[in-house]
Amino acid sequence: MGEDTDTRKINHSFLRDHSYVTEADIISTVEFNHTGELLATGDKGGRVVIFQREPEMRKLRGVTQLVNSRPGMEARLPDTRTASKNAPHSQGEYDVYSTFQSHEPEFDYLKSLEIEEKINKIKWLPQQNAAHSLLSTNDKTIKLWKITERDKRPEGYNLKDEEGKLKDLSTVTSLQVPVLKPMDLMVEVSPRRIFANGHTYHINSISVNSDCETYMSADDLRINLWHLAITDRSFNIVDIKPANMEDLTEVITASEFHPHHCNLFVYSSSKGSLRLCDMRAAALCDKHSKLFEEPEDPSNRSFFSEIISSVSDVKFSHSGRYMLTRDYLTVKVWDLNMEARPIETYQVHDYLRSKLCSLYENDCIFDKFECAWNGSDSVIMTGAYNNFFRMFDRNTKRDVTLEASRESSKPRAVLKPRRVCVGGKRRRDDISVDSLDFTKKILHTAWHPAENIIAIAATNNLYIFQDKVNSEMH
Repeated sequence: MGEDTDTRKINHSFLRDHSYVTEADIISTVEFNHTGELLATGDKGGRVVIFQREPEMRKLRGVTQLVNSRPGMEARLPDTRTASKNAPHSQGEYDVYSTFQSHEPEFDYLKSLEIEEKINKIKWLPQQNAAHSLLSTNDKTIKLWKITERDKRPEGYNLKDEEGKLKDLSTVTSLQVPVLKPMDLMVEVSPRRIFANGHTYHINSISVNSDCETYMSADDLRINLWHLAITDRSFNIVDIKPANMEDLTEVITASEFHPHHCNLFVYSSSKGSLRLCDMRAAALCDKHSKLFEEPEDPSNRSFFSEIISSVSDVKFSHSGRYMLTRDYLTVKVWDLNMEARPIETYQVHDYLRSKLCSLYENDCIFDKFECAWNGSDSVIMTGAYNNFFRMFDRNTKRDVTLEASRESSKPRAVLKPRRVCVGGKRRRDDISVDSLDFTKKILHTAWHPAENIIAIAATNNLYIFQDKVNSEMH
């Protein structure tokens, strides 16, 4: 993790045409599936792009992609590869597997409110069969998508011709047995369920339960529990809306189910607190089981204290013992057995503390950064400005700042640690805090569930990095 031992190399980068970047191209969420073989991204244009990890040895043939998310949507040809069932899964790159339009812009005529198509979150469901399933949501509507492959087609119908039209029965003089014949691999994406009208306010997070049957969705004031097979109703499990909205003091910012106990979930608030709830205690979990809150240091109190203490993301560790939270300046690790204070606090960009006034004026202080655990819960990662992202080793207490940029996007290029200089002596490669680009921000990151592979969303570019040398370390 240190400057002398950093071996993280770029594995692949999905770089769109940067000469013309529209708002719709900006990536708004990144998520690996449970095996790490698939990686999904959502953008502000309502599109979902799925990448599949490629084994190094492949037999090549044409691949046709069929997307039936909406009528009249044309087939695309993203690449020319297909799966060889006997090929070993070695260190492969991620290539485009499927692209589809998940959400369209809508308009609420009752409230005269435009509903953006931007994908707020994507969550993969555990794989039950050959097909893959994921949930995607914008501000109001959650959709369940099914992704399937087809490499055989039936031929030899008795009552239909090659174009699928019914034959004249008088011309059918003999019967034949239909057969399945090989065809170019076709990826089909179809909507299975649409969960609508469950939220008055904007959905900020969704989380699939470990029972694989239910999931929850959270907006600013309420959390709903859904069954994956039922679309017309949900159960409200948290409601913090006051009788008089003038009494509102905080909002829900993120929520997540415990990875192993289907009755436990946590949600964070704009006041910096975490509430662990047990659904066995009551149908409405307004009374939390545990409250995790760090007392504020009076010496650090300022006008911006409440804003920068707002938790923008919360993630359970893979073991289920710890929680990782991100606020504006820090990431914190909490032990589920200790509510009083976090057991670890890491400064992400403390050099911005003196610039909070200008960050407030340009609205950057309201940016919502995400955080991620590695597979063994020993390293944590989160984003920063200037296309920097930070990694913290919990065992050695070492940290490193790396940059996701086009200059370092050549395959197998070594990423050099970066350093931000506040004042005083400056090394040759140091970057002054005054020259940081606040328009380049890494809000969304994801870590492969088992390997040292990370996905970084930098505006409209997706970078995938892999530690080639220390791949046995998670």
